[in-house]
Amino acid sequence: LILITDLNLTTKEGNWIEKEALRIGAKLQLLDHHATGASAAERFAWYKLDTTRCATLITYDWLQTHHGFDKQNDLAHIVKAINAIDIWVSDDALFEYGKVMLGMISGAREIGRVLFPAEDRAFKLSMIEAAKNLVDEEDAPIKLDDALHQTKKAFFIQEKNDTKDNLVASYVTNLLTQDKQRLTITYKGHKGILGYNVGNASIIGNASMVANEDYDFYMDVNFRGNFSLRSNNKLDVSAMAAHIGNGGGHVNASGGKIEGYKDSFVYADVRQFVQEYIDAKCKEA
Repeated sequence: LILITDLNLTTKEGNWIEKEALRIGAKLQLLDHHATGASAAERFAWYKLDTTRCATLITYDWLQTHHGFDKQNDLAHIVKAINAIDIWVSDDALFEYGKVMLGMISGAREIGRVLFPAEDRAFKLSMIEAAKNLVDEEDAPIKLDDALHQTKKAFFIQEKNDTKDNLVASYVTNLLTQDKQRLTITYKGHKGILGYNVGNASIIGNASMVANEDYDFYMDVNFRGNFSLRSNNKLDVSAMAAHIGNGGGHVNASGGKIEGYKDSFVYADVRQFVQEYIDAKCKEA
């Protein structure tokens, strides 16, 4: 089964994916709530369109009907809260709770979803689980809002309690260290760890350099091509920033911007682009 949710396709895209599903012998089901998908919904039997409910509620109901999902209805109130905020049913009793949940998930940027998708998903699911446990309480929106900081810390605590920033830095640094072979780039023979949209370079970048003495620099690039560089007296990253990105800064902390940066939702493509960009800059020198 190929299940697609919350996505409106053109008829051309629908024809393509229908042919691909037939080619591999898979069933196809699309659940959508965008009115712009009306033409495709009329064309394809597998395209279910319902503009009165959000995609989460449509998917939840479909899974319950066809796959016996959540037989105890443990997620029913959470799903209704999501529906209320998604399609803006402001008079719904769960609207304010949905509003807090929306901010909770949209603001969950501690783990890069492109760099570490499985861990990012686990983090967000842990917050949804916490939200599920509070939804029926009195003043639930306020209680959830008050609990968010502790809920986040609970996910990141490993051996002992600390500030949230330090806990996140330790967690992400461990991920970077464990996966550093996949994240490795080079500059003039120097090895570096390349992050993507990690943020907080002052803490995470420096922690990564301390934890990985066999590496010379840490680089974090965002979706606009802006980058931060950190080192631990292994490489003058201010000179590197000036060379590859018309940037600058300090010997161990600097930044710049990649010209003509091409973004991607696939980390391997980001790493390849950055490495080829660095190689091209080195050949110019």
